[in-house]
Amino acid sequence: MTTPYHLPTGRTPRPARWADVPDEQWDDWRWQLAHRLNSADELAAIIRLTDEELAGLNAPNKFRVDITPYFASLIDPDDPSCPVRLQVVPRARELEAFESMMEDSLAEDAHSPVPGLVHRYPDRVLMLVTTQCASYCRYCTRSRIVGDPHATFSRHHHDLQVEYLRKTPQVRDVLLSGGDPLILPQKVLEDLLRRLRAIPHIEIIRIGTRVPVFLPQRITDELVGMLRQFHPLWMNIHVNHPKEITPELARACAKLADAGIPLGNQSVLLAGVNDHPDTIKKLCHELVKMRVRPYYLYQCDLVAGSGHFRTTIAAGLEIMEALRGHTSGYAIPVYAVDLPGGGGKVPVLPNYLISQAHGRAVFRNFEGYIATYTEPTDYQRPKRTQWTAEPRPEPNQRGVAGLLAGEDMTIQPAGWEVRHQVADTPISDLAADAQPEADQLT
Repeated sequence: MTTPYHLPTGRTPRPARWADVPDEQWDDWRWQLAHRLNSADELAAIIRLTDEELAGLNAPNKFRVDITPYFASLIDPDDPSCPVRLQVVPRARELEAFESMMEDSLAEDAHSPVPGLVHRYPDRVLMLVTTQCASYCRYCTRSRIVGDPHATFSRHHHDLQVEYLRKTPQVRDVLLSGGDPLILPQKVLEDLLRRLRAIPHIEIIRIGTRVPVFLPQRITDELVGMLRQFHPLWMNIHVNHPKEITPELARACAKLADAGIPLGNQSVLLAGVNDHPDTIKKLCHELVKMRVRPYYLYQCDLVAGSGHFRTTIAAGLEIMEALRGHTSGYAIPVYAVDLPGGGGKVPVLPNYLISQAHGRAVFRNFEGYIATYTEPTDYQRPKRTQWTAEPRPEPNQRGVAGLLAGEDMTIQPAGWEVRHQVADTPISDLAADAQPEADQLT
């Protein structure tokens, strides 16, 4: 007989505006969505807005504002620097342009063979299934499309996406995102998952969602029961600050984890929100207590509206220095920059490898302790045997791995040979022509 583990039983305190709402209504995710806050007047009823926030809320053509009553309850009404408030209440500065600002900073549209499906990496795709969210982050990477009810993805788009996947056997991993997949009607989401699971070469399905954070009421027993039909199913949530971790979120994550769904967390490094080493460490510790693995800490993208949230890379490296060696390895996310122009995610780490020579590598640890690791001198690169797994096809995307495997000698940018062809005369002929002059000099 097992002993039930302890889960928080409390509730997040509500502002006076909702004090009389019955718990039955408050806990209904449909009620939460129907009563989202999106205007200056509505927000002014629960927080003391600053002039800059009023300017942001009243600005024309601003990115969509919607905040669930539950998430609004986490906002400090008197402190403009509240980390929850900064993430969802617009400020005038988000309308300011900055150097290298882009609309589609990750070039997702350029990597979309069909609408809403981004095939950037060899064996996995990003499948955008909706443009709607429970609430809207002010630094949203996809603000060019997210939040627009007229630009959402239809059944026709889903059909095109699924058909592309059927015809592309190199894809083994599909990430559902948007918008937020858990905002879809449950029957629509279930149909999508069923169609994906019917494709033999799709091994893993992932869902990227902030619904457990914005709207934990949505994580119902019915929803979880539906999701667990489609294992192996993974889920990444999105928490940026410890203030977002509540008894409601803990209970939602417990339901998902108990259903066998591995949980990860993706954070974005945001100036003024979580750009201090102690904040990220506390966040990571609170996450693992909920059985959520810190997965990525992203450098803020160069997307329009996010300029005031951006930090330096040095700030991120300082945070990583404060984590490695100072906490458990499974509590340390990968700090990554999603390269502008569609270059993909690149991990960024402090330099622990100090130097390397034949047979030796010199490392330092988090304390500054320096040691030499002696390498074997007779090691040879392994050859394929009957026990070596067969390679998956990665047409035109082998990159550096292809160089290391001996498949190519170079990776050349487009136009490389043309740019470096300065003359039609071969070097050997030039050398021959120069020989008489050399004889004269001697």
